[in-house]
Amino acid sequence: MPHPEFLPIQWKSTHLELLDQRILPGKKEFLKLTTAEETISAIREMAVRGAPAIAITGVFGLTLGAKSRMGVAHPKDIEFLLSSILESRPTAVNLSFAIREAKKLIHGVTNWNEVTKIWENYGLKMMEEDLAANKTLGANGASLFPKDQSEFHIITHCNTGALATAGHGTALGVIRSLRDAGKKVVVYADETRPFLQGSRLTAFEMMEEGIECYIITDGMSGWLMNHRKIDAVLVGCDRVAANGDTANKIGTYNLGIVAKEHGVPFYVCATKDSFDLNLKTGVEIPIEMRKESEVTQFDFLKSENGKYLFPEGKTSPVGARALNPSFDVTKAHLIKNFITEFGCFEPEEISLRLKSV
Repeated sequence: MPHPEFLPIQWKSTHLELLDQRILPGKKEFLKLTTAEETISAIREMAVRGAPAIAITGVFGLTLGAKSRMGVAHPKDIEFLLSSILESRPTAVNLSFAIREAKKLIHGVTNWNEVTKIWENYGLKMMEEDLAANKTLGANGASLFPKDQSEFHIITHCNTGALATAGHGTALGVIRSLRDAGKKVVVYADETRPFLQGSRLTAFEMMEEGIECYIITDGMSGWLMNHRKIDAVLVGCDRVAANGDTANKIGTYNLGIVAKEHGVPFYVCATKDSFDLNLKTGVEIPIEMRKESEVTQFDFLKSENGKYLFPEGKTSPVGARALNPSFDVTKAHLIKNFITEFGCFEPEEISLRLKSV
């Protein structure tokens, strides 16, 4: 068990509470969400992030939307609610699967009160199953590391811990499992520009648990692999195509190329809902484009007196343009293994393994 256990998503029967990840590590504050619209905004603005956490939050958003309605649940109103939640973050396939399942569960149900109960139970079940899956995934991943070795140095990207899931985490779950097995783990956390999930969130989780962690900029991994022994790269994912091409936070592809060059095993941690066999290759994965301002300015870089460290919070010339794709696709040949709750396997085994789940 991680210590302490993070509970970033808390369902309170009448409302949803989300740990606001936009203001970590400076403050630990929960958002109180009472409507579907507030939930959509929280997902879009990345108060909650991580594919599993987004999917769970989305289902509770549906629940809140249903709870606010009374009487007959007309198909067009149900469809509007489902599509509104789905469009909040298009790349993470977990959300798509969750919305699809939520729609199936209420087939033939015509009363909003019944719809609310069904979706509430589904959200609670998702939380329970995700936590169990993460712990099994962590143990499976730990088994890939030599048992006779006492210390491991691991690079991560983005945040793949308890904050991105219902608890324990995927890639950070493997690290927690190694720690719990008595191994010393040294983590090198890519800062993960532009939203800094690595430096703000991964480092926060590791410090909370007393796991040694060094923040590195996204461009430092080549230097690190040249100058220090790196045992593995562990990342999470938002969607995996049938051939193994994997979408994850922007910068993951670069890390995969550098790892391949240096002979460092590159592992992708994924629960079963991250695999989308309807897509043949990563070319078909939709990539979300976010606001340019996330790249060109740091609104949170302020001094103690409230003034920006840079004029108007900008880190680039006024009027400079920026590209801000939220994800990139790491090609299957760069990935040594997928680590899942149903085993560890190579990209070419995906279709066979998924059939048995």
